[in-house]
Amino acid sequence: MSTVAKLYKGQTATLERTFTESDVKKSSDLTRDFSPVYNQSEEVWKAYYDRPIVPALLTEGLITEIISTKLPGVPSVLLQKDLVFYSPVHVGDVITAEMVIIDINLERNWLTQKVTCYDHNGIEVIKGQVVVLVLSNQK
Repeated sequence: MSTVAKLYKGQTATLERTFTESDVKKSSDLTRDFSPVYNQSEEVWKAYYDRPIVPALLTEGLITEIISTKLPGVPSVLLQKDLVFYSPVHVGDVITAEMVIIDINLERNWLTQKVTCYDHNGIEVIKGQVVVLVLSNQK
């Protein structure tokens, strides 16, 4: 039986992470995205937020970490993502990502997963879905 055939609709995985200033700095260094909205010493973010925000790409890392370590947790490729960022994520926020399998295409080895991320106050920060190609056909 292939890896995809062992999965089922409704299967869920979660992961929690607290983002730090060091995480933001590393993300900016790697992506070359030095927007002042991520920088504590800048003032531009104060017009919109009470604190600097965490880069969207960094918060998306929770989603890809679930894909690679938990669901499906085998070699996979992210084919499509459709995400809406409802609320900002700030340094020190505890973010929980939850992914639920909503469709399985056995012919293509594709999983479609619903994505919901929320902060420690229960506020939804990201919502959407991803499509993943599962490369592993481990027995």
